[in-house]
Amino acid sequence: MAGGSGTRFWPWSRGSHPKQLLPLCTTASMLADTVHRVSRLVPPKNVVVVTGEALRRTVLRDLPQLGRDQVLCEPVGRNTAPCIAWAAVEIARRAPDGVMVVLPADHVVTPIERFLDDLRVALAAADEERCLVTLGIRPTRPETGYGYLRGGGRLSARWPGKSLRRVAAFHEKPTESRARRFLRAGGYFWNSGMFAWRCDTILEEITLHLPELAAAIRSLETRRVRGRIPRSALSTAYPRFPSISIDHGVMEKSARVAMVPARFTWNDIGSWDAVGAIWPKDAADNASRDPLVAIDARGNVVATRGKPVALLGVSGLAVVDGGDAILVCPRERAQDVRMVVAALKGAGLGRLL
Repeated sequence: MAGGSGTRFWPWSRGSHPKQLLPLCTTASMLADTVHRVSRLVPPKNVVVVTGEALRRTVLRDLPQLGRDQVLCEPVGRNTAPCIAWAAVEIARRAPDGVMVVLPADHVVTPIERFLDDLRVALAAADEERCLVTLGIRPTRPETGYGYLRGGGRLSARWPGKSLRRVAAFHEKPTESRARRFLRAGGYFWNSGMFAWRCDTILEEITLHLPELAAAIRSLETRRVRGRIPRSALSTAYPRFPSISIDHGVMEKSARVAMVPARFTWNDIGSWDAVGAIWPKDAADNASRDPLVAIDARGNVVATRGKPVALLGVSGLAVVDGGDAILVCPRERAQDVRMVVAALKGAGLGRLL
């Protein structure tokens, strides 16, 4: 899933080049990193990317190993349930017994070997048990920005140890006090938004829990011409799809949900502040990949795409050079960069977006 605007990464992210196309972790884009990460399990010919129509050419340039029919372009964003439903239908046409893994294009996981091992379990369980499998992340702090899962008992005796469990409950993003209770209680996991299931299984569950979306997808199927849905048909039908997440629409209601407790480290890199956890740091905890001189400066994040930067007597800042615009803000306010984007629109500076 490679949609979204990534406004919290302005001024690097722009409408034509959002977060998932930025080189935030390696020299490649986060989307390319995601495709490469699963390449030992999923060959390029089996990759499907769902993105926005405006990003079609950019995605194809970023992933030259993919054909045009492997990039599904939504005319408008309608959250994750329609995105996943459309992808499942397209994959099922090519492989009726296909098992699909759903991955956001902007996550960071390490080490890759553990991630792949957990994913193998998830895919096998999805196929053999006909269940909806999510990867649950063991929380390391009382995070209020993520949804939580409460783990249940073993799904069946066929799965050794604690490699596959039922999901007892879903919880919305909690208050800090509730997140602390989850952490103390144990048995709670962050909802990673990474899933595995058979195409026919997820389509059955969408039909059961989101009948309006299922009917809209079936109606869209009747518009195919030589195996493809015309853009004109998509442009007419897609905006009328219900806008709902797969979590709210299906996962929280289904009786077929299981979880693989992840053994890897996960970060969804939601802001410039989060970049500080993955970029190189100096002795004073300043994170940067660029030439940096820091004097009495501590805990800053600097992103200037090669430009040398000198910091003097400042702490806890994010300093980001976008070429034609510069962002400076406290790291603790990095989640509010979207407010800057809105203010730029109001100030007549939309060209910077």
